[in-house]
Amino acid sequence: MPKKTVIDENTVVEMKLSELHPFKNHPFKVLDDDLMQQTIDSISQVGVLSPAVVRPDPGGGYEIIAGHRRHHACEAAGLKTMPVIIKNLTDDEAVIFMVDSNLQRENILPSERALAYKMKLDALNHQGQRDNSTSVQVGQKLWSIDKLSAETGESKSQIRRYVKMAELLPELLTKVDDKEISLTPAVELANLTQEEQRDFLDAMDYSQNSPTLSQAQRIRKLSQNGACTVEAMREIMSEEKKSELDKITIDTDEIKKYFPRSYTPNQMKNTIFKLLDSWLKNRQKKAER
Repeated sequence: MPKKTVIDENTVVEMKLSELHPFKNHPFKVLDDDLMQQTIDSISQVGVLSPAVVRPDPGGGYEIIAGHRRHHACEAAGLKTMPVIIKNLTDDEAVIFMVDSNLQRENILPSERALAYKMKLDALNHQGQRDNSTSVQVGQKLWSIDKLSAETGESKSQIRRYVKMAELLPELLTKVDDKEISLTPAVELANLTQEEQRDFLDAMDYSQNSPTLSQAQRIRKLSQNGACTVEAMREIMSEEKKSELDKITIDTDEIKKYFPRSYTPNQMKNTIFKLLDSWLKNRQKKAER
């Protein structure tokens, strides 16, 4: 934990990039994509408009709390310094600040959301563990999920799914990000041991198939019964999916950007069908002309 020093937390200072290093276990990816190139171009033209937030590191330098993408863009743009605000934050405070500042971004990968939710819940729970009684600790965990749900607009059950998904191996989380594995099967697979998850990667590669929810549930059951071998998973994953062509599955995450944050999955579904009805009527009118 950083030592407490006298710091004016409202002052923006120019700091060498070499003095800054990433937050430990930072869950948000810094990608060299089109959005990063836009950031680099903007910084090259007008500089960094929003200072990063950092905290002193007792091991030397400063730990970035918010501003990892800006830091990377400054390096790519050839700058030597960037504006920062220095804050004295405990580990838990730093985690919460880091997660909250990044969750405001529009495009967040499922793996980022899963790991970020878990980190923030762990920090909130840790802050509330001053009382060692079991009943208070259980109440604290429930309060933490309620708080995160209210802040993010996610349902409590969806938050639990994401937190469970954080138990997946990084390779499997990447497949979720790449839409090779849907969210609901991923949550089921998170119940496997790490060794079983590695074997599942083998089975998935062997079959060249993505798991359905039914397949993931059956594999989870194999794990519960102590029969989750790579051969058994290969057999399940190699099955022909009978109704695959008759089904359309859309994860809530894929369509949430089109709706207000307050919308429930049911409201989204009803709105989609209303729009489809309107589209069908317009097509029929055009056909009658």
